Amino acid sequence: MAQKALRSTRVEARISPDALAVVKRAAEIQGRSVSDFVVAAAQDAARRTIEEAQVIRLSVKDQRALAEALLNPPNPARALRRAKSAHERLIIKSR
Repeated sequence: MAQKALRSTRVEARISPDALAVVKRAAEIQGRSVSDFVVAAAQDAARRTIEEAQVIRLSVKDQRALAEALLNPPNPARALRRAKSAHERLIIKSR
């Protein structure tokens, strides 16, 4: 009941009669209203989408390449060494 009091925004969507029949049946099975079912399904889909976007998936080959680079990093390039020197000169020594 507390959830209903917090609801303040309305979302509308067009849905085909066939899709609505499926959603109504699923809502009945779960003992929910169509609105509650649709909101819960949308939240679940949104959470999965966000989680999937935050996880980096690598092939076995790429996992090995990443581990190798972390365990045995290459020597810094000249540009990186210059940037480090500039950082030390401008930031660290000016404190």
